[in-house]
Amino acid sequence: MRVRFPDSLATRIALTVVLALLLTQAISALVYLTDRSEGPPIHGPNVLIQRITAIVQLVESTPPAGRGRVVRAIDDPVLRVEWRPDRPPPLARQSLAGGRFDGLKRRLRDQLDSPGRDILVEIQRPPRDDDDRPPHPPFAGDDNRRWGPHVRLSVRLDDGSWLSFTGGDPLAGPFGIVRFILWMGAILAVILLVSLLAARRVTAPLAGFAAAAERLSVAGEADPLPEEGPSELRAATRAFNRMQARLTRFVADRTQMLAAIGHDLRTPITRLRLRAELVDDPEMQRRMLADLDEMEAMISATLAFARDDAQREPRGRFDLADLLQSLCDDRVDAGHRAVYDGSAHMVAEGRPVALRRALANLMDNAIKYGGGFTVRLEGGTEGSGRNALIHIDDDGPGIPETEFEKVFAPFYRLERSRSRDTGGVGLGLSTARSIVRGHGGDVTLSNRSGGGLRATATLPL
Repeated sequence: MRVRFPDSLATRIALTVVLALLLTQAISALVYLTDRSEGPPIHGPNVLIQRITAIVQLVESTPPAGRGRVVRAIDDPVLRVEWRPDRPPPLARQSLAGGRFDGLKRRLRDQLDSPGRDILVEIQRPPRDDDDRPPHPPFAGDDNRRWGPHVRLSVRLDDGSWLSFTGGDPLAGPFGIVRFILWMGAILAVILLVSLLAARRVTAPLAGFAAAAERLSVAGEADPLPEEGPSELRAATRAFNRMQARLTRFVADRTQMLAAIGHDLRTPITRLRLRAELVDDPEMQRRMLADLDEMEAMISATLAFARDDAQREPRGRFDLADLLQSLCDDRVDAGHRAVYDGSAHMVAEGRPVALRRALANLMDNAIKYGGGFTVRLEGGTEGSGRNALIHIDDDGPGIPETEFEKVFAPFYRLERSRSRDTGGVGLGLSTARSIVRGHGGDVTLSNRSGGGLRATATLPL
């Protein structure tokens, strides 16, 4: 039977957090149930001295007949306690402590308020014949080391009997630092893995939604998204698909309307051209025909601009450097100054025919107003990806900075004569920026420090 997940994104996130907490509690309980049978942790030096002091005072206050019973009740695996009527025998493989435990003995005498009490500390060497060096003392330096089973501390009581204290095995402590770190690392790894898997399952539809939005912003179209996932995401996907359909219909309707207008305008232009042929004044006839030619050129350019918005040229890989070199060669063959200075090869992805037209418009604009140009191609980084930077430099007068954005508006021209010989129809830069932005890049203008204008086209690689 298939498990049905909650429908809301907020509920799924909350469920992921709750499951992670439950998993943490379950593993913590498992650690506790596994380790609690091994006994409490080994005492540190301060706690150990306090405990030895309390045991010595308790045994001294107990009559000799009952001391054995009291010691047996106190004795545990962590701190072994033994009472003897006389001095305890020396340890096997004993290494005398010497003066290394004077600080420990002094602290213990201060706690017992007995400066002259006999206290004996012995260390048992490990069973290694090739090493005669004594082991490190348990409370050397800043008393950070733990009491171990290889150390025996004996205290003489008031009646001449002795109490001996031996530590338990430190390795038997369930919460040793290394073991604790391993447990915590394992818990963290399991919780992190489960949380990542759950989060990826919840957010996977969001990644597809973001990719489709990116395709729509760059290519102008994207396949309809399947309406799946939490209810909030299904609602957003449904709105995205409706928006994309409306945009597609809007572009198609606009293109169809412009095509119809262009077709309808050509008919009266043709009639006016026939009537202009009947004008007797040659100068008036020339002006009328020139105006009609300009009107027809504007209509053709407008229709071409509209068709570029709705074109369906497939995207593909191509050599951007080779395309720029080809454009420069064409203009050199036409008698213009065109110099290419850049990488020999640079592979890009896009619509090569559309990009060829956009870059050609920028180059022709540089020839028209600067007499020639130099193209520089280089790679760069912007945001999280690599880009191709295409600089087209001319030697013209440049333009005021306040006009940098205005010249990209359709039909806007710095040249006010409206002559096709000097100003064109004002769609070259608009078409170039529209095409480049359709590839996820942009076209910007700037004045060069040495004079002239620079047009920079940025294209994602």
